[in-house]
Amino acid sequence: MSTRDSRALVAAVLLGLAAIAAAAESTPRLGRPVSPEQAATWDRSVFPDGRGLPAGRGSAVEGGPLFDRHCAACHGAGARGASAEELAGGSEPLTSATPDKTIGLYWPYATTIFDFTRRAKPMGAPGSLSADEVYALTAWLLFANGVIGERDEMNASTLPRVRMPNRDGFVGIDARPPR
Repeated sequence: MSTRDSRALVAAVLLGLAAIAAAAESTPRLGRPVSPEQAATWDRSVFPDGRGLPAGRGSAVEGGPLFDRHCAACHGAGARGASAEELAGGSEPLTSATPDKTIGLYWPYATTIFDFTRRAKPMGAPGSLSADEVYALTAWLLFANGVIGERDEMNASTLPRVRMPNRDGFVGIDARPPR
C-alpha cells in the first residue's frame, strides 16, 4: 500500500469516526442510570411455582373492601367490568367465537394474579400496595371467580397450590409448570 493510499484510508476512518461521534451527540439523552438499589426494587418477579412470593397473607373477606376502594372504579362492581375489562363472571368458554377472558376462565396460575396486581395496581399508584393487601385482593378475585372460599387464606405457601380451571390451557415456555 502506498503512502497516499494509507493516508486516504486513515482519512476515511477518521471521517467515519467523526460521523459516528456526531450522530451519538445528536441522540436524545433520555432517562438516567439506574442504581443497583433501584433495580432491586423492580426485581419482583413471581413465578407459577411461587418463587418470588413475599411474606404476607390475605383472604377474600379483607380483599373485598380493598377491591371496592382501589379497583371497582375501573373494573366495576363485583369485578363485572366497566371502563376496564371484567375480571370475574363470564360465561363464554375460550373455545367460543367470543370468549370471556376473566380470571376464572382464562388465567392459568393464581400467582400471576398476585404478580400483575403487585406490579401494576392500583392504576394511579402502581406498586404501592403492601404484600398483605395484594394477597387479600388476589384472594378476593379468586373468590369472585368461584375458585376459592371467602375465608381461604392466601399466602406464599397456599397461593401456588391453587388449581386454576384453565391451568392446562397454556404451554409453559419460561418455567416449568408446577405439578
